[in-house]
Amino acid sequence: MAKEELLVMEGQIDEIYPDGRFGVKLDNEHRIIAYTAGKMRRFRIKSVVGDRVHVEMTPYDLSKGRIIFRERTPGQGPGGGPRKRHFRR
Repeated sequence: MAKEELLVMEGQIDEIYPDGRFGVKLDNEHRIIAYTAGKMRRFRIKSVVGDRVHVEMTPYDLSKGRIIFRERTPGQGPGGGPRKRHFRR
């Protein structure tokens, strides 16, 4: 395995910690602590408990990771939910 190779795993957020960290339960039943990647912060992609995410981990420390992708859930995002009506005078 090359030094630059990262493991990408899928899981579900089950806890939110301070400082933008999340408890993620991976599909293989391991729990890790993960933080959001810079692009997710830049584009203000919010994550909540129950979201399915992709986590990048280094093979040197398998207890920490970086959330690189949040899967879309039905009813969220642009055009997904009910429209807000604007009051006009």
